[in-house]
Amino acid sequence: MTKVKKHPVVATATASPAKRGAGAMRGPGAVNVSLSVNGEERLVSIEPRVSLLDLLREHLDLTGTKKGCDHGACGACTVWVDGRRVLACLTLAITSEGREVYTVESLATGGELHPMQRAFITRDAFQCGYCTPGQLMSAVALLNEGHASTDAEIAEWMSGNLCRCAAYPNIRAAIRDVRDAAGGDGHAAH
Repeated sequence: MTKVKKHPVVATATASPAKRGAGAMRGPGAVNVSLSVNGEERLVSIEPRVSLLDLLREHLDLTGTKKGCDHGACGACTVWVDGRRVLACLTLAITSEGREVYTVESLATGGELHPMQRAFITRDAFQCGYCTPGQLMSAVALLNEGHASTDAEIAEWMSGNLCRCAAYPNIRAAIRDVRDAAGGDGHAAH
């Protein structure tokens, strides 16, 4: 294994075996990837097969994005790449080179919760909370995409985000609250 020269602005993928996880295997050499994460330029040195989810959680310590199924079926890992919803577990980090990535940590600004976060709290739109980061990212994107006219439309466009606690009625109510507070135009600011 070749050593990666550490630099203060470079996160490396040469974490200890315990940090990498039991399933980690040795593979091709590390490559440098430059991307913007939550508005901050980041340079990381990773193996080409590292998922965006693992980059965020294991190498950048942004643990708000959750690893649910790790197969793209639950939506717990939903983040935005260049303004579009993506499943971070199915996205190779290397494909995010030069792109803007936003995670749930980006929603609150200046100590102020995003309106969707406040609505989730008010409407009790979570129980265990594990799916909540992905639900929040999809809910804000859903409004920005203009897909919140009816409950049926909200349900359809949120269908990629599963909640095992079945808080769906409360999630839809929170989305409606933010939609209606924004003047009903279906758009919520980031």
